[in-house]
Amino acid sequence: MEKSVMDGGQALIRCLEAEGVEYIFGYSGGSVIPIFDAMVTTPSNIKFILVRHEQGAAHMADGYARATGKPAVVLVTSGPGATNAITGIMTAHMDSVPMVCLTGQSVSWMIGKDAFQEADIFGITMPVVKHSYLLQSTNEIPRTIREAFHISTTGRPGPVLIDIPKDMSAGPFSGDLHAEMDIPGYKTRADTVDVAKVHEIAEAISKSQKPVILAGHGVVISGAHTALRELAEKLNAPVTTTLLGKGAFPETHDLSLGWLGMHGTAYANKAVCECDLLLNIGSRFDDRIIGDPKWFCKDATVIHVDIDPAEISKMIRPDYHCIADASVFITELIKHIGRLNTEEWLKQLNEWKRKYPLKFKRQGSLKMQHVIDEFYKLSEGKAVVVTDVGQHQMWAAQFYKTDSPNNFLSSGGAGTMGYGIPAAIGAQFGRPDDVVILFCGDGGFQMTEFELATAALYKLPVKFVVLNNHYLGMVRQWQELFYEDRRSGVDLEGNPDFVKLADAYGIKGFNLRRPGDVKRVIRTALEYNDGPCLINCEVEKTDNVFPMIPAGKRIEDMIIEAPKPSGKKLEKPIGST
Repeated sequence: MEKSVMDGGQALIRCLEAEGVEYIFGYSGGSVIPIFDAMVTTPSNIKFILVRHEQGAAHMADGYARATGKPAVVLVTSGPGATNAITGIMTAHMDSVPMVCLTGQSVSWMIGKDAFQEADIFGITMPVVKHSYLLQSTNEIPRTIREAFHISTTGRPGPVLIDIPKDMSAGPFSGDLHAEMDIPGYKTRADTVDVAKVHEIAEAISKSQKPVILAGHGVVISGAHTALRELAEKLNAPVTTTLLGKGAFPETHDLSLGWLGMHGTAYANKAVCECDLLLNIGSRFDDRIIGDPKWFCKDATVIHVDIDPAEISKMIRPDYHCIADASVFITELIKHIGRLNTEEWLKQLNEWKRKYPLKFKRQGSLKMQHVIDEFYKLSEGKAVVVTDVGQHQMWAAQFYKTDSPNNFLSSGGAGTMGYGIPAAIGAQFGRPDDVVILFCGDGGFQMTEFELATAALYKLPVKFVVLNNHYLGMVRQWQELFYEDRRSGVDLEGNPDFVKLADAYGIKGFNLRRPGDVKRVIRTALEYNDGPCLINCEVEKTDNVFPMIPAGKRIEDMIIEAPKPSGKKLEKPIGST
């Protein structure tokens, strides 16, 4: 069926295959018909995954990219098709996920004239992409594709958008399929490090007796987890991570403090308050981990290592910094450091671990923590865990310990509700032999529940766990603690019967209501692999996540346990450090 004269769509498919693309996640439309036609007329191993909404396509690609470490591809049509994908593009941008987004566009001579389904997606997405292109010639396709993948995956990864007018994908191609890149102004720091700065940092570390290593998502992206473990063990220094850094260091390791920040472990937050040196590798010091920046590590030496120079001193001004890839930096640093005198410090940290463990009450109604903890135990901590956004996200991060990179997928920077279902599907496409578990609240689940059709169609064995408390739980928690429990816009009255909904898609469903049934139902779900399954967990409606650092407050203002109900606005922290 291959055409005698190659057109732009066919050239595009051939270039994507040359980049090693396995899947394209997307939705068809008028402006991209030539590209969809090329998928039929061009011999290729690329599989197209038809989603049910363009936002789902972007999140699905995001999940695939995070779970595999490979760049993912999105293909959507012009106008509303492209704008529907923006939420997913922004989510990927905030969390540095490699993605190439192909959007259809009106024919080139109608751009700017309010043509049918025309939108300036180049301009609209400019703040939420790493780079963008508007094709002006069919023969530009090979060079543009090669550049887009290079930019998306190097340095600090991120989404790259290519807007393709219909006459460019339909027109004849006469260019070079092997055209070289032409981006002289784009430089990366992937293989180099300033050795002099590493020496300075090593000297500062050598003076520390109470160090903490903070590992961010950059450690995961760079594949530096093995080197990080070697560094921590050589220094005998504890490690905490960010939410997206989970898996950068084994959370079952004796030196692990879990993750820190607004809902991180109490002992990680206390360690950051009391340390004399903080070595931050690959974290951007976001507001959810630093609290009030004026007080963050004010008495400690702060070292910041990041591949993106824009992040240095943006939130916290470090005493030392190094702009480098995490793996390259750690590999060089290991050569210049030795074991520190941290015995007393580690004793103190272990005491805090004993005094402030993560815990929940098993008696009474079913708890989200109980469900997550049992999934952790029965899956032996080896699943790919995906979360949506809200209370369940925090509890999943707390109770499902992660020992390997690319095994905890969550929307961090954007906090995008609706991320979970499509991201879990994308992860299962990328990791077909691994167990993929989605933990999702009933609110976020209903934002993208239509993608259950995609999971059912491809018989993907994703475990969709709906932690159903009939509330927008995190907002309700804030209203309870800081707004005198005035609940507004959070009651999800009218939720569907999620098991019947699953059945409508041909998906096996389970209801879980009693703590005594948790182990049996979860074991059955984990053993079911004939396709997706859904577990609707009717959990306690008004449980709250702790520890908690109130937004904008100091880490020292952490609330460790639930305050006793008083009916009054919470003015002072309870159980504070």
